[in-house]
Amino acid sequence: MQTVGIIGAGAWGTALAQVIRAAGRDVTLWARETDLVAYMQAHHENNQFLPGIKIDPAINVTESISEVTACDLLLLVVPAQHLRSTLQTLKPSLRKDQPVLICSKGIEMSTGLLMSQVAEQEIAGQPIGVLTGPTFAAEIAKGLPSAMTLAFKDTTQGAEIIDSLSSRNLRIYQTKDLIGAQLGGAIKNVIAIACGAVHGLGLGENARAALMTRGIAEIGRLASAMGAHKETLMGMCGFGDLVLTCSSMQSRNFSLGAHLGEGRSLDDIMSERSAVTEGVHTSKALMVMAKNHAIEMPIAEAVYLCLNENAPIHDMVNKMLERPLRREVAA
Repeated sequence: MQTVGIIGAGAWGTALAQVIRAAGRDVTLWARETDLVAYMQAHHENNQFLPGIKIDPAINVTESISEVTACDLLLLVVPAQHLRSTLQTLKPSLRKDQPVLICSKGIEMSTGLLMSQVAEQEIAGQPIGVLTGPTFAAEIAKGLPSAMTLAFKDTTQGAEIIDSLSSRNLRIYQTKDLIGAQLGGAIKNVIAIACGAVHGLGLGENARAALMTRGIAEIGRLASAMGAHKETLMGMCGFGDLVLTCSSMQSRNFSLGAHLGEGRSLDDIMSERSAVTEGVHTSKALMVMAKNHAIEMPIAEAVYLCLNENAPIHDMVNKMLERPLRREVAA
């Protein structure tokens, strides 16, 4: 697979274009913003979403959907809530057996579906995979060492994709567990908001470590109920992604939680951001998903209440601390 098309020129889509080009592939990057396309073509830099990092001039930046869909492999790097409409736009141009990798992390709010489930509805029969893991866009774009997970049902074709995308500084591990890989990538954003709030409240590193640990337990309970494998969550797409996202102000979700903990309002924080903070949307859809599977998720519920019901953060912390103790092995 020599040619790779990427839909979405945000920070993550641009970073993927950079690292895949470094692996020797011919990359076409699609953006919907005319001014961004023109700027990237002229200056080889994404000044809107990834400023200060020079992009390989060989990357073809375009507004033409047909140029992207002509590639051997497609990567969809759009906000989770826009994935369905993007798939509907692409569907007429897709070729039979053309692999489509979803690089968006989230749950569709209107349906409670994971991204691969949305894709299965819109482009049924197309080879669908998920590329996910613990990655900050700026570090990927700079060529710093990173690792990811590719979830793909066909292990042979999955191995071919990994060979096409991997490089010395990007190691990609394979799994067949699409559900587990996506749950790890989506729900960790919600847990990261909670961890950020702990940071903003000044409650210390012990509290953050406890939240992360109980957070992975919550994800594991839901994963088991949905037929995924808990072992998947011990890999890059689960534990690895959780550690990264819950530990750094580079994370949009962690930083949002931190600002909330400092006393700022959600509207105030969101008004300053050009990029999507997926955990805000995921928190709503996650409550529906948890209820449908009769799974208790107290950390995720506390985040939901703070973001959507104006529940005071201090009250949510007290509620968590007052929960009855339980055996850890019963996570």
